[in-house]
Amino acid sequence: MLPKIDEDLCIGCGACVVACPLKVLDLVDGKAKVVNPDDCKGCKKCSEVCPVDAITFE
Repeated sequence: MLPKIDEDLCIGCGACVVACPLKVLDLVDGKAKVVNPDDCKGCKKCSEVCPVDAITFE
């Protein structure tokens, strides 16, 4: 299960990048992106810290 990032909502604050213990996310062109999908364990820490609820899991 990978995080889905709504680019329209993402403000590029980087909170999710810092919160992810496995470095799955990074900021690319000012928006959060999944850069290491194979490392994601679905812990949802990124979505828990997002101040604008731009990250969901499907």
